[in-house]
Amino acid sequence: MDHPREGQAERSETGRTTTAVGRAGESLAARHLGREGWHVLSRNWRDGPRELDLVVRRRETLAFVEVKSRGPEALAHPHAAIGWRKRREVERAAAAWLVENAASCRGVTTFRFDSVAILRKPGGEVGVDHLEDAWRRGE
Repeated sequence: MDHPREGQAERSETGRTTTAVGRAGESLAARHLGREGWHVLSRNWRDGPRELDLVVRRRETLAFVEVKSRGPEALAHPHAAIGWRKRREVERAAAAWLVENAASCRGVTTFRFDSVAILRKPGGEVGVDHLEDAWRRGE
């Protein structure tokens, strides 16, 4: 794949921008979590350069969810793409979200970081893998 020029979005093998692929994956993740009883409180919430893909709540649990989408050509599982640097960014954004949205946290006893992997398989089938408590703060 050629690298984009400055100001151009990178494109996947399907011709969609990586941003469009990511947003589509986040929509699939939000629907999947909704079917599992989670309520989406925020989506694509930004704190400067940092972003939280999804913030969800189910009863007394609040989860900050990082979503990664990969196609059939991917060499590694999408969960593996969340390295220590990305985890720190998510943790910092989560702290800012908590300050700004304290009212949404009433009754919450558990805060955690989850990951949702969107796996596009050959033939168009899509799998969703929700990894609860994917990492702990500082790991």
